Amino acid sequence: MQGKRTDNTLLKDSRAKAFATSPQGDRQSSGIAPQGKKDDTISSQSSGPKSYSNQTPGQAGAEGKSPRGKKQALRRLTRYFLQYKGMVIAAFILTVAGNLLALLGPWLSGEAIDAIGLQTGVDFPAVFLCCALMAAFYALSSALSYALSVLMIHLSQRIVRAMRQDVFDKILSLPIGSLDRMQAGDLINRISYDIDTVNASLSNDILQAAAGIISIAGAFVGMLLISPALLGVFLLTVPLSVLVAYKRSKKMRPLFRRRAAELAKLNGFSEEMLSGLKTIKAYGVEALIEGKFADANRAAADAYYEADCYGSMLGPAVSLIGNLGTSLIGAAGTLMFVFGRMSLGNINAFLQYARKFSGPINECANIVGEIQSALAAAERVFRLLDAPSEPADLPDAAAPEKVRGDVEFSHVRFGYSEDVTVISDLSFSAKAGQTVALVGPTGAGKTTLVNLLMRFYDPQGGCIRLDGKDIRTYTRAGLRACFSMVLQDTWLFDGTIFENIAYGREGADEEDVRRAAREANIASFIESLPLGYQTPVTDGGVNFSKGQKQLMTIARAMLSDAPMLIMDEATSNVDTRTELLIHDAMAKLMRGRTCFVIAHRLSTIVGADLILVVRNGDIVEFGRHEELLQKKGFYAGMYGAQFE
Repeated sequence: MQGKRTDNTLLKDSRAKAFATSPQGDRQSSGIAPQGKKDDTISSQSSGPKSYSNQTPGQAGAEGKSPRGKKQALRRLTRYFLQYKGMVIAAFILTVAGNLLALLGPWLSGEAIDAIGLQTGVDFPAVFLCCALMAAFYALSSALSYALSVLMIHLSQRIVRAMRQDVFDKILSLPIGSLDRMQAGDLINRISYDIDTVNASLSNDILQAAAGIISIAGAFVGMLLISPALLGVFLLTVPLSVLVAYKRSKKMRPLFRRRAAELAKLNGFSEEMLSGLKTIKAYGVEALIEGKFADANRAAADAYYEADCYGSMLGPAVSLIGNLGTSLIGAAGTLMFVFGRMSLGNINAFLQYARKFSGPINECANIVGEIQSALAAAERVFRLLDAPSEPADLPDAAAPEKVRGDVEFSHVRFGYSEDVTVISDLSFSAKAGQTVALVGPTGAGKTTLVNLLMRFYDPQGGCIRLDGKDIRTYTRAGLRACFSMVLQDTWLFDGTIFENIAYGREGADEEDVRRAAREANIASFIESLPLGYQTPVTDGGVNFSKGQKQLMTIARAMLSDAPMLIMDEATSNVDTRTELLIHDAMAKLMRGRTCFVIAHRLSTIVGADLILVVRNGDIVEFGRHEELLQKKGFYAGMYGAQFE
């Protein structure tokens, strides 16, 4: 047992191992994909074998049910802001102070103009004073704006970092059933592009919108103090600007939501096809895949064009209405000046305030598209965060202690969906230290048994016991810590060979890793490398052979002192000499542990203590190798077929 790890760490480790064991996430160790319904709350795609002839890129990562509302997305974003109240308050003070200082400029400009009298001459001291104050206020306003920009960058990065951490933690907490129905590309899109889109809006658009609101309020007060009558003329065009902006933004929202969805589909399809590039080339279907990519690419480009083109119309439309308002002010102000109702300085100040009033409206109209895009991205992120996590452990659940390794399946019934039963009534028992082999045709349910044993899924009927206790009375993290796993599809992460092997046990030192490598028959190869155990592992270990990677994963499992072991067939696609090395390493690894071996080559499990022949989710035969051959049943037929 890995006693040093906390439950939370164990849970994350097990989720990470299950999630990242192949280019497509390898959600199941030997490819048995659940046939359950797709998750309606998140973008999803059923896992399992892909068909080049009937899979449409547009199906990948499809959006779920009706999207969350704009208000809810804003409310959720506000919660992230409130985690940094000090920085938010400082940003508010800087925004208000900077914009108020800038709003003093038009008033001082009007005072300077009025100091130039047609009859009395120029009052140079008053003019110079007003100009000096204007320069000082504008300079101070610029300094505060710069400080605000830096502060908002820090604030937005902290918020985005928190969001990205929440999303990653959420992915680790999702049940395997949900991961089975998701594309890795879509998940990556949410944790990268969607959050980056939100970040751009937080650091730029929200800042502009906040500054614009203050400018509008200050400019309104300034115009009201100068001339209420002229303000009434100007406000004739404001409702029209607001109405146009509101109507356009309402129509733009689904366009930007569709743009984000199409990009997710394109990314998901690209990630899936690139991970299977060798297979695509081997079957010579490059032209077909190019056509499917072109369709997905065209759909994404069209969605971008439609959203951006429609969004670009808003700014000029609002700007035109604002310019019409300025024209009305010019005409009305001239008449008021002629009749002595208003000075030239006040007209100048009013026009500048009118610009400061309509300018932010125009800016908001221009950035409303980006804000809509950010809200659509935020909805996708929050939709993932709202997806149900793995069910909580029972209130009185505890981690197993002093595990012997006795396992019993008692009348277990299970199906990945309600209408499809994979296992109808399964019962068997394995004693501590025994090696139990699971054999049968593809799709028989071998991996399903392992998934149930690890509590990646819970049975709909019956129970599974470990050392006489229902495994549901244990914490999932504690239960999974009782197992080591060696899968057919190896998983190595970017790091060094030492780090990859040491991943099997927290706190493992160099001597532990060397000893595990020797027992796994991989030490001589590692030590022959120029950098030895510090050799980098990149791109999933592409610089090593399949056999070398498999031996490294066995060495990783050697470090774990878990009392039980799950092994998928680990000798596929390797040469005879490497197969012998792997068999020898596996024999050492299995010594003294309760082992569950998913076997494809029946020659590898002839010495198993118990062989379970699984067919259509039921055990049709069981016993030792010699006993099963003597029965001349299904197992004998499978064994004979492999050696005829």
